[in-house]
Amino acid sequence: MATDRQRKKREAFKRLAEKRVTRVINDIRLVGNLANRSTYDFTDSDISKIFRALEGELRQAKSRFGTASEPREPIFTLDD
Repeated sequence: MATDRQRKKREAFKRLAEKRVTRVINDIRLVGNLANRSTYDFTDSDISKIFRALEGELRQAKSRFGTASEPREPIFTLDD
């Protein structure tokens, strides 16, 4: 049987996870909107950099739920 503290921690996790994951999904959809070539000009290199950065952050976030810890890469930039 879960203690009151465990239930509160679980509810806090669920509340924050739902809010944060929903926000991230919406932001990813907005990144997808950048694919409109009639509105934006981008290179294959730009796209590779964007998805490499996103995949790297997702990998790091996932690793925090396990035992491995990876060093953080710099914040995303399209600069060469």
